[in-house]
Amino acid sequence: MTLKGIPASEGIGLGRAIVIRESDSEISNTQVTDINTELDRFLAAVERAKEEIKEIKETAQRNLGEKNAMIFDAHLLILEDPELFNMVKENISKGMNAESALDESAKFFETILSSLEDEYMRERANDIRDVTSRVIKILSHKEEIDLKSIPSCSIAVARELTPSQTAQMDKQNVRGFVTEKGGKTSHTAIIARTYEIPAVVGIGDITSVVRDGDFLIIDGNDGTVYVNPDESIIREYEKRLEEETRKKEELRKFLQIEARTQDGRRIKLVANIAHVDETDVALKNGAEGVGLFRTEFLFMDRTEPPSEEEQFQAYKTVLEKMGERPVIIRTLDIGGDKSIPYLNIPKEENPFLGCRAIRLCLAQQDLFKVQLRALLRASVYGNLKIMFPMISCIDEIIQTKEIMKEVKTELDKEDVKYSEDFEIGIMVETPAAAIISDMLAEEVDFFSIGSNDLIQYTLVIDRTNDKVSYLYNPLHPAVLRLIKLTVDNAHKKGIEVGVCGEIASDLNMVPILIGLGVDELSVSPSKVLNVKKKIFETNSEKEKMTIQKLVGTM
Repeated sequence: MTLKGIPASEGIGLGRAIVIRESDSEISNTQVTDINTELDRFLAAVERAKEEIKEIKETAQRNLGEKNAMIFDAHLLILEDPELFNMVKENISKGMNAESALDESAKFFETILSSLEDEYMRERANDIRDVTSRVIKILSHKEEIDLKSIPSCSIAVARELTPSQTAQMDKQNVRGFVTEKGGKTSHTAIIARTYEIPAVVGIGDITSVVRDGDFLIIDGNDGTVYVNPDESIIREYEKRLEEETRKKEELRKFLQIEARTQDGRRIKLVANIAHVDETDVALKNGAEGVGLFRTEFLFMDRTEPPSEEEQFQAYKTVLEKMGERPVIIRTLDIGGDKSIPYLNIPKEENPFLGCRAIRLCLAQQDLFKVQLRALLRASVYGNLKIMFPMISCIDEIIQTKEIMKEVKTELDKEDVKYSEDFEIGIMVETPAAAIISDMLAEEVDFFSIGSNDLIQYTLVIDRTNDKVSYLYNPLHPAVLRLIKLTVDNAHKKGIEVGVCGEIASDLNMVPILIGLGVDELSVSPSKVLNVKKKIFETNSEKEKMTIQKLVGTM
């Protein structure tokens, strides 16, 4: 049997299926007359659930690292959410038993989240289900599925893997994840990519057609899953896995050497990270630093913004792990395809053209200042560079610098130390920024081109829209001209330009970017060595000639 899903984490996995099925999901629905006793029973189950979640968090900190364990703080907050609590209490007051009262309340909030357009927020319904299912099992005296002793060479198959489940698994024994639900932003996908475990998600009914012990092959590159394949397919994938392993081993020779083109041009190769623990994967793969730390993930999976201290600890950890290597930390980039309910951003007709990224930070300066304070405090622990997203005019930089001065003054008064040597830069991701890049270069120390947005804004194409996504073309002359204009203007002012969008890791685009004069490429940790190999195979002078043909006369 051959099944098709969404490729969520690259790689090939072969192993025996471990089908993770929920225990009897039928929830008792009885009428109660002693409301107070039932409410006490519910509250006792919540307290026990909190203790279990705290234990799981400790396990997650050991197995998954601090950042991935932080999701359990959000789980604890769900158990203290007044809206959920009040709805449960109201249902119990109507005579519903605690199990059904909680189940009905949870479904109400799951339905709201599942109906949202934002994929990331839809995935958060899984967190509510994870937490409330735990309480219901405690109320019903049902045992939790034990995943601590998952056998070696296993492929975990589930309707949906919860954070609690993945936290308890021994990742050394897992060869892949396959789920019925989920997308590229699901918890399963994030964990799989962090630990370089192949994953395919979004295969409906797979738990119905796959049994424990079935032999599976999962192809995380194209989203294919084979169930009990014949010998010819097994041999083909064993060869592919062997070749993949051989290539990985071959790439290791590039670990300790600087990335240079055939003709000796130095290209800096750094990593994009979204979680603190991805720093370890970046270092393992030879990244020369962090080219993009997406801080918005610190603000997600919770009901309130992270405190200054929490942010400080996250930034400090990454800087310390990277030592003298540069770390570019991007300030909060929310809006467009990423939303955070507690920020109360009004619904917009076109959020990609609305109050997002730096615009939101300038509008909510209290939020912005907390992040800047945390960044400045962390600056003494490493080679920090601060980057501001979605800049489209000089006024935004000037206003941002003024806020930075205010924060420095506050820290001076409090006698809090910070470095004076850190650099500031901007993301060039709008045609406006590219066109006035000569003016913007006067105000900052570096540029980083966010190619995903730059391409969409230049070509007026939503690449997630199937009807027009075929027009999404990073080789469009307009896109290449804007990149070249940005690079040329930056170099005239003596500042460097990196690219941190997806095209930086596209092996077909790497030579083009080098030909355009880009100084730095920032890619996902797992792709660092592949890109480094491509750089060594590229002749920069030859690529300059190719660029002239592609962009024409400027």
